[in-house]
Amino acid sequence: MSYSSRGGGRGGGSDRRGGGGGGRGEYYRNKYGGGRGGGGGGGRGRGGGGGSRVGESSFANDANRHHSAATSTGGSFADLQRLLERIDGRQYPSYHDLETAPNTGWVHSSLGFTLMVGRAQADPFAPPTRCRVYIPSQVLQLPAATYQTKTSCLATADFLLRRLYQTCCDMGADNSLRSGGGWSGPKGGDIQILAPTQHVLEQSAVQVTPNQGDVTVHLTINLPARGRTVLGQAAFEVLNQVLPQLLQTAILKSSLPLDRLQAHVQSVEDQLWLQSQLNAHNLIAFVRNGAILPRKSGVDDRPLDPSQNPQLFQSPPSLEQEFVLPQSRVTIKGMGIPKGITLICGGGFHGKSTLLQALQWGVYGAKVPGDGREFCVTDPTAMKIRAEDGRSVQAVDISSFINNLPFGKDTRCFSTADASGSTSQASNIVEALEMGSQTLLVDEDTCATNFMIRDAKMMKLVANDKEPITPFVRFVRSLHEERQISTIMVIGGVGDYFDVADYVLLMDCYHCQDATARAKEIVADAASSSNAPTIPSSSFGMIRHRVPITSQYNPNGKVKTLRKGLFSYGDTEVDLSSVEQVASICQTTAISSYLQRIAGSANNNNNNNNNQQTLLEMLRSIESVLDSQGLNALAPGQYHGGFTRPRLFEVGAAVNRIRRSGAVVQK
Repeated sequence: MSYSSRGGGRGGGSDRRGGGGGGRGEYYRNKYGGGRGGGGGGGRGRGGGGGSRVGESSFANDANRHHSAATSTGGSFADLQRLLERIDGRQYPSYHDLETAPNTGWVHSSLGFTLMVGRAQADPFAPPTRCRVYIPSQVLQLPAATYQTKTSCLATADFLLRRLYQTCCDMGADNSLRSGGGWSGPKGGDIQILAPTQHVLEQSAVQVTPNQGDVTVHLTINLPARGRTVLGQAAFEVLNQVLPQLLQTAILKSSLPLDRLQAHVQSVEDQLWLQSQLNAHNLIAFVRNGAILPRKSGVDDRPLDPSQNPQLFQSPPSLEQEFVLPQSRVTIKGMGIPKGITLICGGGFHGKSTLLQALQWGVYGAKVPGDGREFCVTDPTAMKIRAEDGRSVQAVDISSFINNLPFGKDTRCFSTADASGSTSQASNIVEALEMGSQTLLVDEDTCATNFMIRDAKMMKLVANDKEPITPFVRFVRSLHEERQISTIMVIGGVGDYFDVADYVLLMDCYHCQDATARAKEIVADAASSSNAPTIPSSSFGMIRHRVPITSQYNPNGKVKTLRKGLFSYGDTEVDLSSVEQVASICQTTAISSYLQRIAGSANNNNNNNNNQQTLLEMLRSIESVLDSQGLNALAPGQYHGGFTRPRLFEVGAAVNRIRRSGAVVQK
C-alpha cells in the first residue's frame, strides 16, 4: 500500500515535477520503454555471499512471519547487483530472491546503512514491497540530547520523517516508471514513505532507539517490471542510486540541519511538558497567546495563509495563565480553561467552532513548529461527542439519559443496528466515560437537539411521563460534581446552559472575551421573573463496563484501510467517520490492527464474563505491549511503515462500531 495521503497521480506529468514526464521517470522510459523483454522462469536463488547481522537487540521482538526457508542472508550491494542481474528478465516472482532473513540485509559499504527486504510483492500490481533501512548511530551521529528520552526520540523520528518525505517528493523518487505503455510497459520503481500530518505522533515509518541513537526507516518500494517480467537493472538503480541519494540528502550526517533538529525536539518536549502540567494547575486546556487557530480549509489542516490576515488568539485577562517552558526557558502566556463547565458562545462565523476544533486536536499535545497551534493543549482524555444517526450500538447502559422507551425496550443494556440521534449521542457519552474520559467536548451544531435541551413550551405539550429523554443540560452539572467530568460546549442558540456553566466565553470576530459575569446576570434576571423555569440537576447513574467477545473480532477475510476513518474488516466495514479525533489514515490502519490483536485475546465466549477482561483492561494490556515493543508489535516482522499510534478512545470507538451481533456484552 502507499502511505501517502496526497492526491493526484504519481506519473511524470505532475506539476510539482514539471510537465512532460521529465526526470527519473523519463530516463527509465527511454531506457526500458521498448519492446517486450525475454521471459524465463528460474527458480528461487540465494543472493550473494555471506550476510551481515545487524541491530539484533532492536529487532528481537519481530516475529519471522513473512520469510520462507529460502530467504537470503543478504550481503553487500555488489552481491545485490549480481542477484538482480541474474533474475533480470525472469518472471516477476523471482523478486522473492531479494528477501532477507530477520536481522540480516544488504549492506551499503560507503554510506553504512543496511537494507532489509520483507516479503517481496509477487505481482507488479500487488501492494509494493515493504523494506527496512537500518542506520547505526555511528553513521548518523545524532546529538545525544535528541535520543536520550522517549519524548526526544519521538520528536527526532518525526523530524527525520518529514525530511525523508519532502526529499522523496522533491527528488521524484515517488514517481513510477509507468509511461502509458499499457500492461506490457514499464511500471513500478517508486519509493513511498508515510506522509506526516500537522501533529507530532508516534509512527512506525521512522524510529529512533532510545539511549542508542540507531535509526530504523520503514518504506515501500514498488519493484520495477515490464509486463510481468523483472527489470533487474532498473531495480538496482532504484536500490543503489535513488534510495542512497534519498537517505544522503534527507537524513545522513552531512545533510542534516542539526540546529533545526534540536529546535524541533525542544519545541515538542516543551509542548508535551505543558500538556502534562494541566491537571496540576486545575486546567483542562490551554491556548497560547498569538496562536493561529483557523485552518486553510476543511480538508487542509495547515494554518491560514498570513496574506489572509488571520486573527491571532489573545486570552481574556481574567483567564490568562503563564508557564516557563523547561527546554527553551521561554515564558509562555495564554488562556487556561479550568476544570468545570465552560461554554463557548457567540454569533455565527465568529470563531466558536474554530476554537473548539483547536481544543479537540490539542489532545495530541505537540504540533509541528509553524502549525500555528503549538502550545494549544488539552486534557489527553478529552473526547469529542456528537450525534451519529445510524451507528451500531451494543450492550450500552444509556438509562441515565433515556428510559421508558415505547414497547418496553430496555435501555440498561441497549443495542441497535440503527441508532437515532439521541440514542447515539447518549451511547457516545457513556462509551467515552467507560474508556476513562475526563473531559467532554460538545458542539451544538452536531448534536441531537432533543438530547441537549427541552424547553418549557415543549414540556407543556409533551408530558414528562411521555418523554423518555432526560436532556444533557440536567446531567452536565452532576457529571462534574459527582464524577469530576468537565465539559466544554459550543452554544449559540440555547441560553439554558448559562444556569449550569462555570465559565462563559464569548467569541466576537475571533476575539475571545470572558462573558461569565454577564451570563450570570442574565440568569439572575430570568430567575426574578415569576415565569422563569428552573433546570433541575439529575444524578448520573453507574457506568457498566463491558467485555469484548474476542471471537467476534476475527476478521475472517481481508482487512483493508479504505480512507481515514473507514476500513473493511472481513465481511463488514468499520465506519469511524463521525469519530472526529482520528488524525490520519495511518491511525485508521493501526486501529484495524488493534482489532486483530483483540481477536487473539482470551475472551472467546460470553460465559462467565465476570472473570474476563473488560474492554478498557484489554486495550490497556495491548498498550503496555506497544509501550515496551513499539508499533512494530502490531505487525511483527512485516516492516510496516504505515502505522500512526491512536489513542485508546478511538480504538474503543472502533470496537463499539463493529457490526457483529454479540461482539460486546456487559460484565
